[in-house]
Amino acid sequence: MAQLDFAQGFLDQIKDWKPAVQSVEVGHVLEIGDGIARVAGLPNVKASELVQFSNGTFGMAFNLEEDNVGVIIMGEYLNISEGDEVRGTGEVISVPVGKGLLGRVVNALGQPIDGKGQVDTTELYKVERIAPGVIERANVDTPVQTGIVSIDAMFPIGRGQRELIIGDRQTGKTAIALDAIINQKGQGVYCIYVAIGQKDAQIAAVRATLEKYGALDYTIIVVASAADPATLQYIAPYAGAAMGEWFMENGMDALIVYDDLSRHAWAYRQVSLLMRRPPGREAYPGDVFYLHSRLLERAARLSKERGGGSLTALPIIETLLGDVSAYVPTNVISITDGQIFLETELFNAGQRPAINVGISVSRVGGDAQRKAMKKVGGRMKLELSQFRALAAFAQFGSDLDKATQQQLERGLRLTELLKQQQYQPLSLAEEVTIIYAGTRGYMDSIPVNRIKEYQTNFMRFVNTQYPQIAKSIESAETKYDLNEDTEKLLQQALTEFNASWS
Repeated sequence: MAQLDFAQGFLDQIKDWKPAVQSVEVGHVLEIGDGIARVAGLPNVKASELVQFSNGTFGMAFNLEEDNVGVIIMGEYLNISEGDEVRGTGEVISVPVGKGLLGRVVNALGQPIDGKGQVDTTELYKVERIAPGVIERANVDTPVQTGIVSIDAMFPIGRGQRELIIGDRQTGKTAIALDAIINQKGQGVYCIYVAIGQKDAQIAAVRATLEKYGALDYTIIVVASAADPATLQYIAPYAGAAMGEWFMENGMDALIVYDDLSRHAWAYRQVSLLMRRPPGREAYPGDVFYLHSRLLERAARLSKERGGGSLTALPIIETLLGDVSAYVPTNVISITDGQIFLETELFNAGQRPAINVGISVSRVGGDAQRKAMKKVGGRMKLELSQFRALAAFAQFGSDLDKATQQQLERGLRLTELLKQQQYQPLSLAEEVTIIYAGTRGYMDSIPVNRIKEYQTNFMRFVNTQYPQIAKSIESAETKYDLNEDTEKLLQQALTEFNASWS
């Protein structure tokens, strides 16, 4: 009886069964080597589509040719063989986005590599996305305070701007970017640091620094180190941009650092040459300009209709012997809204940050400055440009009139004032008060070698005896302006402090 019931149940199951036909496009590997595979039999594959090899490794469709597809492999390729099966996933390469990534270290595919478990986010963004159009953008008018006096006063960076940091190796490019990230604490700006082609020890040091200063809580670190395949180094900045765009499109402000785009261009050149794309100048492929323009154009300040969020980009470019006219540096200079040029001679002379005030520029200008900073910063730039012209002239003669001598002396003090310790960003009020003291002649009698000592003591004096000055300058009610009453109070504080200073 039991056997009859079993047989009947089995027959019922067969009767209800409906065959599910699944159409899967399957190709096979024609050629493999150096992180590149040529695959036949995937006629409907899309550009940048994820494909999967039979051993589970993923790749990205890079070259769509007439009879085969060039795939760049994202991972280990040594255990992939000629003839292996390859399947298209139908998915264009995407990365996880959202606040769950904050405080985490992820690779170029958004997978966690910090040993803290899975990332707490479900939303995905495509790595390659179209930049916002002109109509969707708003004017850049809110500053990103870096806490670095020379930048905030003379080359202000606005939310939604792209400001290039350029210079030779070991001149403090990463240090400026890290200072900017550290200074966003409490400013409501989320940060993304993209490390491209760097040593693992270097990346670990960056992470430790951000953690030490409490900046890791609002920062995502995207890593494609020197040990990673060129493929991941090529994708990393686009993945970081997608993560930043999530904040921008949800009405928040984000700051992204690409460290650095020279190595990104090298990785792209390597991949392109292996794919046998025609080389051009310096062996870079013809679309190396588009490589960076489509990345940096994604930084924007969105209009109120789009939520008013912003993504600010600080790309870093490494030059060789200060040559800013090389191929990749000139490309990126032409894409960005200004550059901060760091000079080896200034760095070696002890001027740190080693910013060359003559070559550096911000094309957004005073639009991205607080009113108080605009008042004091414009005067400082004028004083320093006059000082540079006079210093060059003074080398040829010693007979200088009193006014020229005074201008040179003040220039020396202002230059000293621009020196700043690493990881010690200043607040807006501190920057404004100290620049005011320097440009209005309150420091003219102080010996140059005691300027930093004077600065430290004066800031302490103002913060304890005249806290209302900082409160007024950093208040939205006063529109961050240095009004008449506050200026009189600052003059009183300077006179009082100078009388007691010895």
